[in-house]
Amino acid sequence: MRYELMLPHQIRAAIAAQTPVILPLGVLEYHGEHMAVGMDTLAVTRIFDRLEQEVDLVLLPPFPFGAASLAVAGPQSGTVHVDADRFQPFAEALFTGLLRTGFRNIHAVVHHQTENFAAGMPTDLAFRFAARQALFRFLEAERGEGWWGDNDMADYYAQHDNGTDPFNWISVHPLMDARITASYPFDHAGIGETSLMMALAPEAVDAARLDDNTTWYTETARDASAELGETGVQLILDRWRALLA
Repeated sequence: MRYELMLPHQIRAAIAAQTPVILPLGVLEYHGEHMAVGMDTLAVTRIFDRLEQEVDLVLLPPFPFGAASLAVAGPQSGTVHVDADRFQPFAEALFTGLLRTGFRNIHAVVHHQTENFAAGMPTDLAFRFAARQALFRFLEAERGEGWWGDNDMADYYAQHDNGTDPFNWISVHPLMDARITASYPFDHAGIGETSLMMALAPEAVDAARLDDNTTWYTETARDASAELGETGVQLILDRWRALLA
């Protein structure tokens, strides 16, 4: 369900059912001459477009204005970079708003720069920190100071072990985990991402443009195919079916 199209009674039902809420995160970044600048955002939104057909989800409008960085190409390429400290307050306010509405099963999903997700990159780190800040402030406002030390929280570590403690109300994830990238190429505008777009958003790829400005990171894109992309799509869908089950 698209959140902006939901009626109030549907929102109440989704909250009562603990329906997963998905926030797609992305950037607008140069991906060679052959691919749309919204690739990182489209990878997330198009995956959940598919998953929505089989799993109950609440899909929030995507946030595509992350910290793209200018490491790949300058702004004249179409990259739109926003410093993370500019949107972190927005992220905290957004998460706080979702918590106040009643959602407790929120998942922000990012594809940009996630090859070292454990260490983090500006976009995901900003949203991860914002999620923690929102949770701490919301819990203190709702339960009062000292809420964690109260005897009512004596089972906190048991909640933590089974994933039901309050700090799991908001999670930030990479679209693809290490298991997927071990069997599907993870790259920037190369065979992996180009194939993924051919499968998910073919209108975002023009292979004839590959000769316009070939760079080291796009060289393998010549071997991209929708068939390979579909292999990646199925791996990603399998992961998210299990994660949201």
